[in-house]
Amino acid sequence: MKKCRKITDLISKQQDQVRLSLFNRIALAVHLSLCPRCREYKKQIELISNAMHKIFR
Repeated sequence: MKKCRKITDLISKQQDQVRLSLFNRIALAVHLSLCPRCREYKKQIELISNAMHKIFR
């Protein structure tokens, strides 16, 4: 399993709409299914991104 630091990097890249490799998408999904801290990080990143889109529309 990849380390949380690598997973947060993948989450950020995914949020920036960088296309992840199949291996990284699978690794991300598996890690998120097992790690509550990274799931929370992903949720917070999505919340911030949505708020920024609403502010700067």
